[in-house]
Amino acid sequence: MTEAVLQRDDARDWVRVRVPAKINLHLGVGDLRPDGFHDLTTVYEAVSLYDEVVAVPSQEVTAEVVGEGAGILPGDERNLAVRAARSLAERYGVASGVRLRLLKRIPLAGGLAGGSADAAAALEACARLWRLPVGRDALVEVAAGLGSDVPFCLLGGVALGTGHGERVSPVAAAGTRHWVVAVSEGELSTPAVYAEVDRLRETGVGRCHDDVSALLAALAEGADAERLGGLLHNDMTDAAISLRPQLGEVLAAGDADGAVRSLVSGSGPTVLFLARDGHHAQALAARLRLRGVARQVHHVTGPVPGVTVL
Repeated sequence: MTEAVLQRDDARDWVRVRVPAKINLHLGVGDLRPDGFHDLTTVYEAVSLYDEVVAVPSQEVTAEVVGEGAGILPGDERNLAVRAARSLAERYGVASGVRLRLLKRIPLAGGLAGGSADAAAALEACARLWRLPVGRDALVEVAAGLGSDVPFCLLGGVALGTGHGERVSPVAAAGTRHWVVAVSEGELSTPAVYAEVDRLRETGVGRCHDDVSALLAALAEGADAERLGGLLHNDMTDAAISLRPQLGEVLAAGDADGAVRSLVSGSGPTVLFLARDGHHAQALAARLRLRGVARQVHHVTGPVPGVTVL
């Protein structure tokens, strides 16, 4: 990857960026490692559901949340975007602070990497605000220390993730995919879902699926939705449904309404429905809204670029 030095318009004393949600076209979960992580084999795709982050100079490093999660998400170091800004400042010896305004549309705790997306956006915005002579590759290194999904959220597109998801390699993917994203009521804790994966495997339920060769080939060839749908997989599905049985009903509703493929997104509780095209996605989204099986229903497309300056 070419290391391009970040630049910004010096006439502005603020930076505004947007960052997409991520979905997992494949999520293979290995056994629990001694360090507490699981080995993952995942194929990420960035989709057109965005948060925005505005960075302005300040004496402190703080965040203000507007939209999804306002009044719930903290504005201090408990917020991953704040930790991202502080990590970047520490690495490059920046004494300045920053105030981050997070305009959130990505649902909280929905398996769409909303917190990781905000952290990635904060890295890009702060690097530009502070005029740091760093490129995207350097930011990816900082991102890898913040969370498994943060490096991908910087890059966007489609990528293969390994390790615990933080080692990201872009992959070729032709065409545009249409998805309906259904955000179920409540939240699911990612650590709790991983623990349930481990528990179920002790009882003989589930195994790791780490072969993504057929999926990567189909993406590179621009395979149609029917072919691609048969290659999508999530090892966390049984665990998520075990903890939140209502997810099974949401998946069944999508199947009944004609989705090409229905699957849990990441650790849930968001559910993804693959559509044949835009018209099919709009019709599917309308039917799911009428059913009332989810608190939010979005028609999104992918892949889209990662963090983008506005």
